[in-house]
Amino acid sequence: MKAIRPDEAKRRRTHKPLAVSWQCIEGKERKTTRRRQNKYGPRLLKIKQKTMLKKGDKAPDFAGRDQDGKEIKLSHFKGSKLVLYFYPKDNTPGCTAEACDLRDNYHKFESIGYKIVGVSKDNEKSHKGFIEKFSLPFPLISDTETTILKAYEAWGRKKFMGREYDGIFRRTFVIDENGIILNIIDKVDTKAHSKQILG
Repeated sequence: MKAIRPDEAKRRRTHKPLAVSWQCIEGKERKTTRRRQNKYGPRLLKIKQKTMLKKGDKAPDFAGRDQDGKEIKLSHFKGSKLVLYFYPKDNTPGCTAEACDLRDNYHKFESIGYKIVGVSKDNEKSHKGFIEKFSLPFPLISDTETTILKAYEAWGRKKFMGREYDGIFRRTFVIDENGIILNIIDKVDTKAHSKQILG
């Protein structure tokens, strides 16, 4: 029998195996690898996306309530192009700049058959106040359960000032009349977002 050196034995005792599991999220498989908690710090969490939304994909169906409690579904926009934009929070500088840019160019979107819908985790009351304060001409969906956010991969781990937390990714989807994704914008210029969409 082969002898095991003391340092090798110690390494084997302290080695923490990886726990691998599969999760099904909105019809997509995701492989999740976690390193268990140890005395050196929090466990390592890595998520590998097996599939991600891309141009040409069918947009995930959704249903949510707007600032007035009215139900909004993807199917309501059949026959029209839709700008579906996800943003972190009402009344914050970047989100206000983005919403106001879309507002100021709303007539351009209307003239070529586009509808606009915003989505965040804020509640209906917050959305209503945000719309009234800045005279926004389009509805905002309240996705407090993050169902739509997750379906469109706009929810996940974020890092800020060394702190990690779950939050909203600012991203926009342009969807055609038949529910197909025409474009996905991840690097949003909040002050010139309309130009990014319309070109």
